Amino acid sequence: MFDVIVVGGGVAGSSAALSLGRTHHSTLVLDDGPGRNAPAREIHNFFGHDGTSPAGLRRRSAEQLARYPGVRLQAATAARAENHGADGFAVTLASGRVHRARRLLLATGLVDELPAIEGLEPLWGRSVVHCPYCFGYESTGAAIAVLGAGPERMRLALQLSAFSEDVVLCTNGPAELEQPYGAALEKAGVLIREEEVARLVADGDQLRGIEFREGPPLARTTMFVKGSQRQRSPLAAQLGCRILGDGSVAVDELARTSVAGVLAAGDMARRPDAAVAISSVVMSAAAGSLAAGVIDVDLLQEDFGLPDRWAGYRPWE
Repeated sequence: MFDVIVVGGGVAGSSAALSLGRTHHSTLVLDDGPGRNAPAREIHNFFGHDGTSPAGLRRRSAEQLARYPGVRLQAATAARAENHGADGFAVTLASGRVHRARRLLLATGLVDELPAIEGLEPLWGRSVVHCPYCFGYESTGAAIAVLGAGPERMRLALQLSAFSEDVVLCTNGPAELEQPYGAALEKAGVLIREEEVARLVADGDQLRGIEFREGPPLARTTMFVKGSQRQRSPLAAQLGCRILGDGSVAVDELARTSVAGVLAAGDMARRPDAAVAISSVVMSAAAGSLAAGVIDVDLLQEDFGLPDRWAGYRPWE
């Protein structure tokens, strides 16, 4: 029986495991491979790690966690999780082996589902990207395309006009330029292409241009797209955690899910009252650290019969 099983060895899971190891909690981290940011060459906007590769950060995290005898890393897929009430939780691996713990932290992350455009997927995380805070600076002065229509895409095109004077909004169909966006795009010098995108042309993983169903091709070196996301793991649903309309696992400000003893951290989870779901490496690291602190206090209260520090705060009840 571990104190904690952490499912997911990415940034959120590793951050939590570090705090749990340092507070002498027996912790099992189950990690089934590269995370959502694996295609990217480098991590950005993470103080102290700017420019580090995702694989490099994982290696360094594993090396640092190995210093703590209470933390055990296992390369394995968690296939099923069960809530045994006062007896804790059981996690069954794909191999059939079962591990048990008093608390469970889900840090399993998301999977990106990309637009179905020929040639896009091989460029994902390299020259076809999604986040201006993660990739925008590296696109300074580049020939930038923003794929999509609607206010959110128009806002992004305007934001990127601060990075380059050559930004084109590719609406992939007729544009509906609501005001004040139309005037703002014109003022910023953002051009608009309404033709349907047929395919992306590349040299290796470097975007070179966009071909449309009709009209001339467009030379571009960077493209910002917005895909959809889904949960990478079914564990939260199996346990009966509350799931929000966008597929995120609902958590309170203490990283607790609607199931007692189950916490969630990283881009897979958000508070229901959050205006938007914010996905970034540094935010995931913070969420993992917060979850570990909450688990530490929770186990302390249980072991010594202390009053509940958060008595009366039960947002799910």
